[in-house]
Amino acid sequence: VFGLIAIPAMGAYNSAKFAVRGFTEALRQELDFADIGVSCSVVCPGGVKTNIARSSRMVIDPAYGKTREDAVKEFDRAALTTPSKAAKIIIRGIKGNKRRILVGPDAYAIDAMQRMAPNGYQRLIQRFATPKK
Repeated sequence: VFGLIAIPAMGAYNSAKFAVRGFTEALRQELDFADIGVSCSVVCPGGVKTNIARSSRMVIDPAYGKTREDAVKEFDRAALTTPSKAAKIIIRGIKGNKRRILVGPDAYAIDAMQRMAPNGYQRLIQRFATPKK
């Protein structure tokens, strides 16, 4: 979902995801115009219960008041979708030729939040992401 919204301390990651989304959406249109029977979909997963947080190299900014362990626990708590459920959703989306495939209830919630408050969502994130003093 970090190609739908941006969050603090993840600017480089957000940039990459926004780029993938933009590239995929442009490619989809090009393939549609070419009418060659090939298409593509952008997949926007919410939290999927994997080891990505444990195995990634995170740089945690002390200004956010979190340790690496805090970030892993937060990810584990927020990951709502199993890998097998995610795979089923993605396959169903591909078979349905969907342009955008949202994976998990959190992905739908984040997509709705961004659509309803394209600028205001940042204030919500700031309220919840700002460390308690």
